[in-house]
This record gives sequence, C-alpha cells and structure tokens, in this order.
Amino acid sequence: MKLHASDQFPALTLVMRGRAKYKIVRTVRDAAEILIIDWPSDDGEEYVTAVRACLRALHNEIPPESVRAALIRAADEERISYISLVA
Repeated sequence: MKLHASDQFPALTLVMRGRAKYKIVRTVRDAAEILIIDWPSDDGEEYVTAVRACLRALHNEIPPESVRAALIRAADEERISYISLVA
C-alpha cells in the first residue's frame, strides 16, 4: 500500500453534519478516513463502492481520481453537499 502524495486528487470539500462541518478531501487516505469514521450511513450502494475504490487505489489498481468520483457519487447518495474546484 502507498500513502503519499501520488494519492492526491483535486480537493473536494464535503459539508457534513455535526461539529466538524467541513471536511477537505485531497487524498485517497482522506477519503477512506471520512468514509469509515465520519460517514452518516454505511449501507448505501455508492458508499460501499467508494470504500472499495479506496482499497483498490491503495493497492494501485485504480487511479486516485476514481476514488474522488466514487466519493462524489456516495455524497450524492447520502445527500451530502460538496464543493468541487476544478482548475
């Protein structure tokens, strides 16, 4: 597994419920931590797909950008707003 800068993708800010309202996601590791620790539900189809994408990216099977796309779909499924900046 690799946990370094090459796991980065364009930043995504999730607007979560609770104390830590804004979560900035820049890496596969960030995405995995938010999905496992902070996600409000663990039973959605897109949620499971996003978790699997994190694992696959950590094993160099898919690019980090695929994790970002899966996280956006999971956020849509859970009705979590997000801010995405594209340069």
